[in-house]
Order: sequence, then C-alpha cells, then structure tokens
Amino acid sequence: MANFPKVQEQNIAVFGEAGSGKTVLVSSFYGPTQESAYQNDLWDLVALQPGQGNRLLQSYLEMRDTATMPIQNRFSGITYQFAVKLKTTSLRESTKRPFDELRLMWHDYPGEWFTTDPEGDEEQARRLETWGNLLKSDVALILVDGQKLLDFRGEEERYLTSLFANYRQNILLAKDHLLAKNGPLVEFPRIWILALSKSDLHPGWTVESFRDLLIRKSAGEMNSLRETIASLLDTPKALSLGEDFLLLSSAKFQMKPGGYEPSEIDLTQRVGVDLVLPLASILPLERRVQWQQQFDIPLKVVDKLADGADVIAAALLGMKFKTVEKLFKNVAKTNKAIGVFTQLTPILAAAVAAAGPKLKEINAEARDRHDHLRSMLTQFKLDLEQSVTDNVALFRK
Repeated sequence: MANFPKVQEQNIAVFGEAGSGKTVLVSSFYGPTQESAYQNDLWDLVALQPGQGNRLLQSYLEMRDTATMPIQNRFSGITYQFAVKLKTTSLRESTKRPFDELRLMWHDYPGEWFTTDPEGDEEQARRLETWGNLLKSDVALILVDGQKLLDFRGEEERYLTSLFANYRQNILLAKDHLLAKNGPLVEFPRIWILALSKSDLHPGWTVESFRDLLIRKSAGEMNSLRETIASLLDTPKALSLGEDFLLLSSAKFQMKPGGYEPSEIDLTQRVGVDLVLPLASILPLERRVQWQQQFDIPLKVVDKLADGADVIAAALLGMKFKTVEKLFKNVAKTNKAIGVFTQLTPILAAAVAAAGPKLKEINAEARDRHDHLRSMLTQFKLDLEQSVTDNVALFRK
C-alpha cells in the first residue's frame, strides 16, 4: 500500500525589488486562511514550519489591525512551505486518490540583492544557494512595482529599463555557477509571469493595460531578459516570458498625508492573490501540453516540464490511485520511457481540454461525490478561467 498521505509538491519563485510587495503578498496569501471567518469546504492551508507561519500571521494581523507594514527580507532567500490539506482525508479515501496533500514551496529572492553588491563571500554563497533552491520551480513571478510606475508616470521606461536590467544582471552573475555542473539546465522555471504589484494604485487598468504599457515602454528589455534566461536552458523554445501577465494587489492601502505610511490597510480587497495555487499547479500542466504539441522536446526535458503534471492530470480526470500507479511506475526506467510518455500524452491533453460549461459540470459532479481532490483542482482551473474573464490575468495561447 502506498504511503499515506501521498504528497504532491509544487514550487513557485517570486522575484521583486525591495519594496515591491513580496512580503506583503505572502502574508496576505496566508493570513486570511487562518481567520475563523474564512470558509473553504475543500481544504485547509497549513504552514509546515510553525514559526514561519506565526511570523506571517503576525505580519498579517499587524497590517489588518494597526496598519503596520511587515519588515522586508533583506539578507537571505526564504522558502515558505505550505500544505494544502484536503478535508475528510482518510486512509480509505487515500487508496482512491492520486495524492492527498498539495504542498506549495514559495521561494522568495530578496529584493535588496537586485541593487546591492554581496557583502563578502558568505552572502555571495547564500545568493547562489538561493538560485539552486529556485531550480525546482515551474513558475516564476516577476513583480513590477505599481508605485514605481506612478513615480515615473510619463517616462515609465526609465524605471522598467532599470528593473529588467537588474533581473538580467542577477541571472548573468549566477549563470556560470548554474551551468558549471551539467551545462544547460533541464529543470528551471520556464513560465515567467509579469505581475503588476500594488495594482490597486491603478484602478482603471485591466491586465491588457498593463501588458500594453510593458510592450510600448520595454519590449526590448523584456526580450533581452528572455534571451538571457533562454541561454541557461536545454530546449530554450520551451520558455515563456512576456506572454503571461497578472494584476496583483495584496490589500487596499489608505495612505497618510504625504503618502509614505498607510493609515489603514484593508486586506479584504485583494486582486490575484488567490491565483497563486492555481498558477503553481494547473498552469504548468497546461503549458506542458502546449509545448509538447508545438515542439519536438527531448524526453529528459519533458520529464521535468511541469513536475507532477501526470499526477495532477490524473486527479483532474478522477482516475483512481491504483490506475495512476500502474501507468506511471515505469516513468523513471529509461527503457520504457518512450512508451510511458506516449500513454501520458492523451491523458494530459484530456485534463487540459475541459473548459467552460463542461468544466463547471465536472466540478459540480466532483463536489456532489465529495471528491475533494478533483473538486479542488477543477476549481483551480475555473479560477484561472475566471481571472481571464475578469481581466486580471492574461495567458499565452
């Protein structure tokens, strides 16, 4: 019998310069789920490191109750570890589900590192170690600071040129270290989403407004960043940057006269924060199917595209664990890899194909049957669809 609970881990990397809102974002992601008024009939969110969870909750409560901003992370990369625990989990149910628990590893690259030199060899080693931790991520968020866009209104290219150049330089500085062992990377974030943080400062904007501004003001810089990332990769055509966009707002801020400190922070008014889990779990599966349909991708790269895509696809389709186990148990055996991937392709495509009314029907059916895993994942997929309808997100087609 398989180990219980069976865990599926997803990784997401978040990049943003100092003050762009990364710490507020992760606090706003976690904090509301710990309030007694929070209602979710499918799952609970748990911090795997209690001390880390307490600090995030403390930051959230201080923002909510005293309008106090959290202290920025300046000195080291942090991986926030969360578990999405399905409700009514039992050993009997576990024998039927591809997995019981979705874990989210949220990798935070300190903003100070984009604009300051390392203070000695120890900090340089920490920076390179942080890059190593980021390698497992399928998705990376690049934060564009909404406040900075206001500060540079009319000449946004000045800010954006500096922003993308800083991202590019940090990748170039890590390049030799990342490539030293095995050359071009098979596993590395391949979906880079450009996200407007503090989007509440631009109330009239849709995600298309944000995209159009970036293309008008910084298309060349975005292309340079994409080329730099592509230079790290095995099969660089399996990469998207400048094709996926997102509006993010962790809260609604009422500022004191002078505009430097908030007088009130309304954490109930959020935009895009609840998309983090769907982005980390569903988007890589969809992108893997797109790339496999468009490109001839080596098996070693396919195996690392969207970690867990096979298991997530099986869960979306309501497949039983024993069926999944039988189908996937030989993936790691090279002599059977081609046959296994051939069998996987239609399963992945079928999981991605469900959309619109059909997806809503599947979700409703899963809820009626108390299939919490399938309900959760189909809801994630519905949330991504709704974000596009609401002009909050725009994804590569």
